[in-house]
Amino acid sequence: MSSRAPADAEQMIAEARKAFFVMFAFVALVWLIQLANFAGDYRLSREYGIVSGDLGSLTHIASAPFLHWNWAHLESNSGPLFVFGFLAAYRGVAKFLVLSGLVVVVSGTTVWLFEADRVSTVGASGLIFGYFGYVVVRGLFDRHLIDSLIGVVMGASFAYLLTVAVPGTPGVSWLGHLGGLVGGLLGAWLLRDRRAKAVEAPQPEPALGPAPATTPAVTDGGGAGGSKKKGALPASSADSPRADLHKELKDLGLM
Repeated sequence: MSSRAPADAEQMIAEARKAFFVMFAFVALVWLIQLANFAGDYRLSREYGIVSGDLGSLTHIASAPFLHWNWAHLESNSGPLFVFGFLAAYRGVAKFLVLSGLVVVVSGTTVWLFEADRVSTVGASGLIFGYFGYVVVRGLFDRHLIDSLIGVVMGASFAYLLTVAVPGTPGVSWLGHLGGLVGGLLGAWLLRDRRAKAVEAPQPEPALGPAPATTPAVTDGGGAGGSKKKGALPASSADSPRADLHKELKDLGLM
């Protein structure tokens, strides 16, 4: 194992630790706000929610994800928010914060533009759908096999979430869900890893003297099967389709 693999694993573990505490703090903050909201008979939700077409509520796009209508609303959002938020953040908290801002804007703007009823829309479900969409497709755009596997598992396990991102669910802002999902998919594309994956090829040793004008090919014994040149470089192990997977597993300390 190269010395780079432990360094990559340590960096990943450090980012995962930061992601855990960031999501823990975020969920704790939402619960604290809910306490104040409950004590004030949910005045915060009524006054700082998103109302479609109301210019005064346009700035509430930033506050709505922190507010909920009741304890059941908050409880149903807390688990998925933490899980999908952590999976979206463990590769890098800075990128995760940019993603969160993008999802909040796209989800909130979708509600503000297209929601029919003049009601206050609040809740973190737009963020949940954004993180969900990001986690499912991030591995495809970044070409990380581990992230791709996580996306497949999460997509298969929580595909039912998509049923509340379409019209027809009473009392649910499906537009906020759909906008969040679009924001997450867009974020996965815009924030994809653009670094080229270089394939390391063995470098030829420098010549010690001037090369002859012509060098005859040296072959093994010729026969009916043809000849084989000596000194041919073996195919690089990096060409193997499993090379990326092996590197990911090494980074995680599993190999």
